[in-house]
Amino acid sequence: MPVEYKDYYKILGVGKDAKTEDIKKAYRRLARQHHPDLNKGAGAEKKFKEVNEAHEVLSDPEKRKRYDQLGPNWERMGRGAPPGGSGGFQWIYTGTPGAGAQDFTDFSDFFRTIFGDVGGMTGEEPRRGRARGNGRIRGEAGQDLEHELEVSLLDAFRGAERSIEIRRDDGATKKLDVKIPAGVREGQRIRLAGQGSGGQGNGAAGDLFLRVKVRPHPFFRREGDDIHADLPVALHEALLGAEITVPTLKGRVSLRIPPETQNGRTIRLAGQGMPRAGGGHGDMFVTVKVVLPQKLTEGEREALGKIARERSGEDVRSHLL
Repeated sequence: MPVEYKDYYKILGVGKDAKTEDIKKAYRRLARQHHPDLNKGAGAEKKFKEVNEAHEVLSDPEKRKRYDQLGPNWERMGRGAPPGGSGGFQWIYTGTPGAGAQDFTDFSDFFRTIFGDVGGMTGEEPRRGRARGNGRIRGEAGQDLEHELEVSLLDAFRGAERSIEIRRDDGATKKLDVKIPAGVREGQRIRLAGQGSGGQGNGAAGDLFLRVKVRPHPFFRREGDDIHADLPVALHEALLGAEITVPTLKGRVSLRIPPETQNGRTIRLAGQGMPRAGGGHGDMFVTVKVVLPQKLTEGEREALGKIARERSGEDVRSHLL
């Protein structure tokens, strides 16, 4: 069965004159777009592998030179015919990887046919890896990955530990323990070093970044390091004053409502907010919401009527005129 030619430039969406930085930029964008952990659509894994393969070739000057020399008529090389513009350069494929060859089993037949044997070309020296001080070949570093991690406001306040499962490049799942720091903010990223995509060759694995999403709370609202909440107060408590219990993220506290407290008044509870990065806590602000009584008794109606008669000359809207 004929081996299909791969147009790596088309796969990455770049021109043949693209610079290395443009190739890497296109690769990062497409790798994230089609990564199986981020894209569950049909064909995402196949497209992700194609993008990786194209990047492997076009980001390496020697592989790219070899690929460009062969061109779409690369099959002619197997019959000994020199490609146009190659200066009589001839390709010979031995069919088995040579000594020191990289593991390219995850790449296409086209890639393995051209690059599967390190010494499989005549007319140029075999590709030599970029060596470190210990003589090992420096591989391509793996891609960083990013996932969303949803936490409750209480977990963000106290800090917590979570166990999550991620899917690796090979389809296997891995369980990871994550420590959520106290005071973590919406959109903040938690880094798990070396838990991203695996590197190629001796390249280091990328990192995994967990982007925090804090679930809304039915009572508390966070603004920076402060917490805000609406506090229902009965009419008689607002008029006469009262000592009431208020829930906070630390637990319940006692709050004194002064007599004749107006609806909408905000009362500060010092140190009852979120943990601050530099130490200490923010504050909590409760806004009084006076709840009017319903289903009044006759006695209540009489009492309110007495108040109304005594204050009949008072115009509470005079400041609006």
